[in-house]
Amino acid sequence: MTPDEMKKAAAFAALEYVGSGGIIGVGTGSTANHFVDALATIKGRIDGAVASSNATAERLKKNGIPIVDLNAAGTLKLYVDGADEATKHLHLLKGGGGALTREKIIAAASDIFVCIADESKLVDVLGRFPLPVEVIPMARSYVAREIVRLGGEPVFRQDFVTDNGNVILDVYNLEILNPVETEQTLNQITGTVTNGLFAQRPADVLILGTGAGTRTLK
Repeated sequence: MTPDEMKKAAAFAALEYVGSGGIIGVGTGSTANHFVDALATIKGRIDGAVASSNATAERLKKNGIPIVDLNAAGTLKLYVDGADEATKHLHLLKGGGGALTREKIIAAASDIFVCIADESKLVDVLGRFPLPVEVIPMARSYVAREIVRLGGEPVFRQDFVTDNGNVILDVYNLEILNPVETEQTLNQITGTVTNGLFAQRPADVLILGTGAGTRTLK
């Protein structure tokens, strides 16, 4: 199986967590796109979806799935999204697509968070993939200096603005041995909106597409 086929297999495997009725949350990225397409095959089973980005909202609309605002939806039964890295403890590194803040909000507002990915995303230690940090524009340089003091190498993501109107610093060379502590430390830097570590609220289920089918970690 190609990596894309593995992503697709994981996306379709996540359908078993979609119950009858209610509203679910949907993430952003190539794997989440596969889930939107899979969800379209059973769209009559749900009342609608909360999208973590404008791009996901457009894909949901094209598939005939109603978009619901999270403020109106309340607590969600389920959130399905991909990841750039994941560990066996279900801690995640996310935000390569730049939607980390809305993804983190929806994950926090959901009873069950199912992460879907191909097997290459499973790592022993998070941080080989650069960690995205969403920052208020005027605080970019200040936050970058603080991250350098913590041992990271922040790089401004050029020509990119988040759906919230902010900018992103991609942090290289962080060996994230304690994801919960690192998540908290970065979030305490004034001017930071949030960062791409999903450790305080990790996934509940991780579905990995492999060459031999899917593998589920809980």
